Amino acid sequence: MSESEYTKIYYGNFILVTRVKDELEKADIIPIIKDEGESQRLAGYGSMNQGFQEVYVHNDELEKANVIVEKVKAEMEASA
Repeated sequence: MSESEYTKIYYGNFILVTRVKDELEKADIIPIIKDEGESQRLAGYGSMNQGFQEVYVHNDELEKANVIVEKVKAEMEASA
């Protein structure tokens, strides 16, 4: 069994994921965005999680990325 080189660090709607993605990219971390709902829609299937995406980062950048995600989550909670 092989281990993935990437770890999921965030899950949320398109708008929140875009915010997390932008902050990661400012720190020179290139995330992978996975949108199963869109993949299922394009394949002709229905999906219950339409509009929700997952953010993955390389394991080498995991610690730095987690700090950024926690900062963004705290900012979003403070503004809510």
